[in-house]
Amino acid sequence: MTKRNHCGVFLSVFLYIIVCLGEDYDLDDRPGLGRSFDGIGGLSGGGATSRLLVNYAEPYRSQILDYLFKPKFGASLQILKVEIGGDAQTTDGTEPSHMHYEDDENYFRGYEWWLMREAKKRNPNITLIGLPWAFPGWVGNGENWPYDFPDITVSYVVSWILGAKQYHDLDIDYVGIWNERKFDSKYIKLLRYTLNKSGLERVKIIASDNLWEPITSVVNNDKELQDAVEILGVHYPGTNTVPAALKTGKKLWSSEDYSTFNDNVGGGCWARILNQNYVNGKMTATISWNLVASYYEELPFGRDGLMTANEPWSGNYVAESPIWITAHTTQFTEPGWTYLQTVGHFAHGGSYVALTDGKGSLTIITETMTHDHSVCIRPPLLPYNVTAQNVTFHLKGTFASVSELQVWHSKFDFKTNKTVLFQNLKPIKVTKGSFSIELDVDEIYTFTTVTNGQRGSYPDPPPSAPFPKSYKDNFDVSEHTGGVFIAVRVNKGGGVVRSTRGIFFWVYADGTYKITNDLSGMTVLAEGQSGTRARVWYTLTLTVKGNYASADLNGYPLWKNAVLWEPRNGWAAIGTSSFELAQFDNFAIEALA
Repeated sequence: MTKRNHCGVFLSVFLYIIVCLGEDYDLDDRPGLGRSFDGIGGLSGGGATSRLLVNYAEPYRSQILDYLFKPKFGASLQILKVEIGGDAQTTDGTEPSHMHYEDDENYFRGYEWWLMREAKKRNPNITLIGLPWAFPGWVGNGENWPYDFPDITVSYVVSWILGAKQYHDLDIDYVGIWNERKFDSKYIKLLRYTLNKSGLERVKIIASDNLWEPITSVVNNDKELQDAVEILGVHYPGTNTVPAALKTGKKLWSSEDYSTFNDNVGGGCWARILNQNYVNGKMTATISWNLVASYYEELPFGRDGLMTANEPWSGNYVAESPIWITAHTTQFTEPGWTYLQTVGHFAHGGSYVALTDGKGSLTIITETMTHDHSVCIRPPLLPYNVTAQNVTFHLKGTFASVSELQVWHSKFDFKTNKTVLFQNLKPIKVTKGSFSIELDVDEIYTFTTVTNGQRGSYPDPPPSAPFPKSYKDNFDVSEHTGGVFIAVRVNKGGGVVRSTRGIFFWVYADGTYKITNDLSGMTVLAEGQSGTRARVWYTLTLTVKGNYASADLNGYPLWKNAVLWEPRNGWAAIGTSSFELAQFDNFAIEALA
């Protein structure tokens, strides 16, 4: 980076006025190129974050998918990372495993297979990644830790990769390892060996999908592990890396990032880290948790997706600001492009990156996001200042002959709410290899030789609407051997479900029932004999009016007019008392007001 300051000083009768004309920045490929760009992506899972998307009716479901994956339309995502379901609560819900038991294989459970197929349909070159957040209990061979028996765990993960190809014609490009408790190099080495033995040499390993350490130190001191790991992937790095990670020579990815409410401050967070993950940390891919907020907003991390699609009953969805911030990079680059070495921070705040395809194409992305308008959920953001500034870029080397650049602009306006997102402006002329631009605060620009960017659009979806007062569903799971509940006014879900309150009507296979004011069963409103037993169908009816609740079993009252005060509203829910199997059918809700 080369920058030069041009300031003029004018003498007045009363005072000196200093006029600063701006700073100069060179973009030059002659010193050599930087690291290869690997893409921008989204993460479905960790967990159940795309659950409501599959329930959208057409054409709205396809429109949402186009905003996410269709090239030159919306976010144009280049990476899709999905959860390898593990039959366990992993944040906002549970995703089913392809192997509930050791002798059970089913590669059609859940919706991640469908989502990967839809992404590939729109972008055949999209990178696919699988990562397990949790495992069925049998994988641990009786222990509460899946990596104590790495041969079992490796076989389980590899079977998912093979199933993706056999049943869905999906080539998984990377598999991740997420391990918060301890680092296990034996598992990684065995996974690499088994992938190779299974004809999956092309599938690369990302480790450890957590922090820079201890993976970095171990890789630097273990040649076999270094050969096994392709990517050092970290979560929420705050745009920074560590010297030891750079020393490994490995590609560095922010393999989970963002996780921030997708309003305009969230869009500012995303804009800042997409540039600065490379400028500060030399990370060549950034993956958003999550891909699309297709889960109820009241669940943990509500609306922390690149866009929002959580009303399949109405068809309403919103292409939020992070969609268009993503487009500033993805519509004008491709994985395999290369960053220039001449990238960095502006003198008065903000940052710029530049990438090339090595054939003369050039894309420059600038951001001037202020601190309070770009705070991410994590980690804490240290204070810094950004002011309006004039910058002049000097294109050198291969780019010296560029005469014109396309311009795309976004401006977050937090004062008058006149935010502009991904607007195509008049091309800018490059004179003798240089062009100047006035950069205000909270702006994103793309200057590019790529001419086919597009702000895709569809007619407005249906308006937002509350969940219908009348709802029915038919579904089956396996047999009832323990206890089940129906509930209303449930006030929590996802990762905080253990502290949920509501009105829960339980019946058990031992012939008893219980009414509780919480999922944990600490506050009991009523209990007694129900006569219920396993392998028999029962009709449960729960009625709540104001402060009073009643319940019927097969049309006969078990209890009535129990007094309750909280919660006053919430979800309806069904579930089991533990991990037993149960069947549910003909679920219906009728709201009276």
